[in-house]
Amino acid sequence: MLTNFNNVIIAPATPPGVGALAVIRLSGTGCLELVNGLFPAKDLVKAPVRQAYFGGLYDEEKRLLDEVLLTTFRGPHSFTGEDTVEISAHGSPYIVSEIIQAMLRAGGRMAKPGEFSQRAFLNGKLDLAQAEAVADLIASQSAGAHRLALHQLKGGVSREITKLRQQLIDFASLIELELDFGEEDVEFADRDQLKKLVEGIRERIDELASSFSLGNAIKNGIPTVIAGEPNAGKSTLLNALLQEDRAIVSNIPGTTRDTIEETLNIEGVTFRLIDTAGIREAGDEIEAIGVERTLEKVRQSSVLLYLFDVIETSPATLLAKLDELYQENIRLIVIANKMDLNPYTKYEHYFGEGYRGKWPMSPEQFVPIVASEASNIGYLKERLLAAGMSEQVSTQDTILSNARHYEALLKADEDLERVLNGLDDGVPADFVAMDIRQSLFHLGEITGQITTEDLLTNIFSNFCIGK
Repeated sequence: MLTNFNNVIIAPATPPGVGALAVIRLSGTGCLELVNGLFPAKDLVKAPVRQAYFGGLYDEEKRLLDEVLLTTFRGPHSFTGEDTVEISAHGSPYIVSEIIQAMLRAGGRMAKPGEFSQRAFLNGKLDLAQAEAVADLIASQSAGAHRLALHQLKGGVSREITKLRQQLIDFASLIELELDFGEEDVEFADRDQLKKLVEGIRERIDELASSFSLGNAIKNGIPTVIAGEPNAGKSTLLNALLQEDRAIVSNIPGTTRDTIEETLNIEGVTFRLIDTAGIREAGDEIEAIGVERTLEKVRQSSVLLYLFDVIETSPATLLAKLDELYQENIRLIVIANKMDLNPYTKYEHYFGEGYRGKWPMSPEQFVPIVASEASNIGYLKERLLAAGMSEQVSTQDTILSNARHYEALLKADEDLERVLNGLDDGVPADFVAMDIRQSLFHLGEITGQITTEDLLTNIFSNFCIGK
């Protein structure tokens, strides 16, 4: 991925396909001069930058390609920190291709995936966490994911990590100073203060790491499984939640033999709904595979919507089925379907004073509906949102949503645990210093203060071209 960054790079910045407009982006020393030779309407080298200029864009044979709007930027006052030109042309794939080919013949080269963001990082316009937030922002599909990406782009995660890292550096410098005076047996770093500092940093790391499950769910969608016995109305419920006929509905038991996945957005939060095969003794090998997939999806879910038929299901049967599906850390909503046939069904009939099941239960987790009429679906969505966002945090809090950051924090915490153990055991300062250095390394990986070519290649190669 690391390559010659002295080249002028070119890429479309808008998705492929026909549209009213398409944007082509160029970056690098000499890009204004390159475009200038194909845009006679204005001398871009001498003209004021950060302005837009309209005119014809021609190839090297003076053939008009399109009438375009050019916007110019001089480094370091641009996204990449380099000279930059953005070309707004008509959104014909043919026109975009012709413009790019003309720019390539004039001396530019095609950008690699993520190369614009990588140049911004290498030129100090963004740290690594912020660069990753650019990709998250573009990929965001809900208000929650959008807010998380914006917070990270503004440096929310970076500020937290930099603060923790600086606290460690201040003390690490004193430990390192002791090593320079090793023969004189002096201590510049108070061990009790160091221990309190490390404990405080570990506490904050734990808070950030604990927020990852929520952040990851907001970013990628909360996995929500709809489970129950055959013919309980699971597919009907999915259709009611989505307000469309997504799943086949039939009175024949075992109609759904594989999982069906769809997304549902409730007040800016995305839920990945998974309709599953009915849980029962399978009648054939294919249905058995479907039931096993259901159980696997339940184990992987964050929220379980267990649907039962109020006519066909006794309290004892319901509680036995729920106990079979019990998984720690999964939020449960029990949905009583076909209430029109038995309107007197209540929470207390199933989870009364004598309830001894595995799941912690409350009346808010019991939702009566009529799936075929989409009755009470609005209230079910309210309860689903409450369950999915049960780990409430302040909008001012930093929420971790990046798996790479999460893994680096866990490694840094392991290093700091060794520091504490070393202090308790009275190990020499050089061993304590080594563990502190390792923790600083892993924290630095998050923001890019510590980088390797492999790390940058892995991150930026997953970006889109033109990003």
